[in-house]
Amino acid sequence: IMDPYVPPEGDARLTSLSKDGVTQQMQKLRQTAASQLAEFVWGEKRGICGGERWNLWGEKKWNLCGEKRGNFFNKQKLHSLVTERCYPDMVRGNRYRTIRWRFLESLEPPRVVHVRCEGILNRGNLYGQVTVRMHSRQILAIYDRFGRLMYGGEEIPKDVLEYVVFERYLVNPYGTWRMHGKIVPEWAPPKDPIIKTVMIPAPDPSQEHK
Repeated sequence: IMDPYVPPEGDARLTSLSKDGVTQQMQKLRQTAASQLAEFVWGEKRGICGGERWNLWGEKKWNLCGEKRGNFFNKQKLHSLVTERCYPDMVRGNRYRTIRWRFLESLEPPRVVHVRCEGILNRGNLYGQVTVRMHSRQILAIYDRFGRLMYGGEEIPKDVLEYVVFERYLVNPYGTWRMHGKIVPEWAPPKDPIIKTVMIPAPDPSQEHK
């Protein structure tokens, strides 16, 4: 991720009327200057609309869960939605597990908070990256290979604040935006621990006979 976005502490919790909220707004104005410059570099014709970002994010989640195709993991489709850097992070540790994810509602409209455009190896080899702030309500449940709940729950909705980075190779006129990674702020609360499960010991045959 080129020049990672630094989310302001207390985002989605501070009001614009509080002292910290006013400070946050000032930091936001300073961060937008470089983003506007990057947008000018690649031009409006190579921009990205909000609907495309949102659809890409949702389609990536559905494809990872496999719920659109009868619990079948579509590896080729996922490669077209995420970059080579993001793919290993998404699939690591998911083998033999069942993921149930559902989007409930958007608490705030998705908003671009960071834009960068840089050349790799030379100036003409341009890559563009946008960081999108997404605040939504979701349901996530992860089961192990025996069908036992490991994380979350299908009846427990949670408010999720995400900073998702999308990337596009700007030189290719037919290039598409793909998810490149996530930015996790230092002040983010820790994730819930994984529910540990143990194997129930088999009954003692001698005791069963008695």
